[in-house]
Amino acid sequence: MKESTLIAIGLVLALLTLCEPADAQIGAEVSVPVHLQNGQEFQMEIEELIAAGQGLFEAMWTSQEGAGRPLNKGTGVLLSDTSSPLVFPRNFNRISGPDANSCSGCHNKPSVGGGGDVAANVFVQGQRFDFATFDIQDAHPLRGTVDERGQLATLDNIANERKTVGMHGSGFIEMLARQITFDLQGIRDGISPGGSAPLVSKGISFGVLSRDLSGNWITSGVSGLPFLSLQTLGPPFPPSLIIRPFHQAGAVISLREFTNTAFNHHHGIQSEERVRHNIDADKDGFVNELTIADMTAVTIFQATLPVPGRVISRDPVVEAAVINGESKFAEIGCTGCHTAALPLENQGWIYSEPNPFNPLGTLHYGPSLSVDLTSDRLPPPRLQEADGVVWVPAYTDFKLHDLTTGPDDPDREPLDMQQSARATAFFAGNSKFITRKLWGIANQHSFGHHGRYTTMREAIHAHNGEAAATKAAFLALSSYDRDSIIEFLKSLQILPPGTETLCVDEHLTSRECPAGILP
Repeated sequence: MKESTLIAIGLVLALLTLCEPADAQIGAEVSVPVHLQNGQEFQMEIEELIAAGQGLFEAMWTSQEGAGRPLNKGTGVLLSDTSSPLVFPRNFNRISGPDANSCSGCHNKPSVGGGGDVAANVFVQGQRFDFATFDIQDAHPLRGTVDERGQLATLDNIANERKTVGMHGSGFIEMLARQITFDLQGIRDGISPGGSAPLVSKGISFGVLSRDLSGNWITSGVSGLPFLSLQTLGPPFPPSLIIRPFHQAGAVISLREFTNTAFNHHHGIQSEERVRHNIDADKDGFVNELTIADMTAVTIFQATLPVPGRVISRDPVVEAAVINGESKFAEIGCTGCHTAALPLENQGWIYSEPNPFNPLGTLHYGPSLSVDLTSDRLPPPRLQEADGVVWVPAYTDFKLHDLTTGPDDPDREPLDMQQSARATAFFAGNSKFITRKLWGIANQHSFGHHGRYTTMREAIHAHNGEAAATKAAFLALSSYDRDSIIEFLKSLQILPPGTETLCVDEHLTSRECPAGILP
């Protein structure tokens, strides 16, 4: 860890000690004795702000500081049955939540901010139940077992089980999504009634957007965007075309939106900006459990996490396999979706809070706090600008793709989180997932959106649907070429904290990446 980071952490700890009267700490069992006050985030050095955010990310929240949500679901609405509050022994539930004490309890592989083992899987949409019990005698809808249709839910269909993904490099990911969104909206705004235009940004095609002669928007030709970004209410209300890079089904716009929701869902900690100032939404006796400044700090911590890099052995046999594997990966068409690198231009590496596309309930206006994601003041390694561009080697195209064989494919999810929970389409299930970012993939075991594949090879073999031809091309390769692709994927790793360069050898010693190897 950098000396400056250690100093910053020390400064924050000292600040907390000075700000909290000694007698007030006696007997207290809280993880965050002093919260940032709104406006304070603009007065802190970036190292201090990151350290404060990391403290919030690693905090083991307790009932003495607002952990738990006695009368609230993880969705933020009141329980279906407020006569049975979520207090001991109903204060934790693995399916419907709260289900964790800290963010880092799940995001920790191979270091804080990374992904998680299958043991840390999340159950998306399970939080719409008060307390999932699977009690067949409980007929109260959304209390314990019965769903919106009046049917008994099972472990297989009560929620979408998903692997916890890593957050390293996510500041660059959010800024790429913002730039693509601006591009697509600019194209949209130039379409007149009766016209159409291809939606292309950074070399990625999102299909064609059209309007009829009455000015109504036609989105049937658009591809790769989530339902939420294609909704339209007539000529005055065009589709937003917002890229949603977080959540594996492309449902969340920003780190801040993701984090606001996660704190309530997983820990029962409500942010001031989500429930409003001095409002005790869950009736646990606490208000302003996370200030706006707190939310900025924990968002900035995630946005400035180091970017993943490469581990390439100096053994010439292994090195040759990695180089060959990267070449074959492109040759058979994998980079058609897993685009090797995308450009951030026009100073897009200057990350800012809040995201202007944030939805209601998440801060999207007000004073802006900016940080240069390439700065050497941030935890290394970092990407760097060259000739006005930062190339982000995340291996994704930000699009949703269907890789399943059809309705009975076990890789499908039972619920479509893009739809209203009371809509028929919600229960039709989901087969579209955003192209997995491959940087850092090798030490993010296990694999697949559900985390049920123990090897990357198994995940490749599960590529069907839109990726069927590419999988066939992979299977048609020689054994050496297939193994080389695996070696290439094994080189894409989250590096140990404090690693200064993006490319290291098997002993984690800095090395030059071979010619043709990203980054």
